[in-house]
Amino acid sequence: MLALEVNRRIIVSACHCTLLRKATRRLSRLYDMAVAPSGLKTTQAAILAEIHRSQPCPVGELAEKLVMDAGALAHTLKPLERDGFIAVAPDQRDRRTRLVSLTEAGRVKMKETQALLAEAHQGFEAAVGATESKALREALYLLISDGFEEAFEAALPRLRQG
Repeated sequence: MLALEVNRRIIVSACHCTLLRKATRRLSRLYDMAVAPSGLKTTQAAILAEIHRSQPCPVGELAEKLVMDAGALAHTLKPLERDGFIAVAPDQRDRRTRLVSLTEAGRVKMKETQALLAEAHQGFEAAVGATESKALREALYLLISDGFEEAFEAALPRLRQG
């Protein structure tokens, strides 16, 4: 593991949300560079992978699995559909529901991006360390869990009053 020193030009903050947003922007930029040869962004690669795991999947359910707003997801799906990586079609059982699935081109593109992301993961672990990477993943899984959201809201009762 490299000995990493905090960049002193960055103003230190005790706000978890601010730190996570900064870290996410930095990491997203690095991962986007890693997957750039595929022509996709990391977000799009993650969407293809989730569709592969869940297909066919209603748009709303897919948004929930990705912890995304359904409107933002619909916007992000448009170029994937335009480029032939996904198909969006009405559910035969409920025509109001739109189902998303990977096309053959989408499966090929997903495999390409997964290989590029594997390299990015190796770079991350080399920079951060295997033990630290595992601990970070565990903390992040906690943060995206429903239990965390419920505990957070319970700690701030005014959020429940809507």
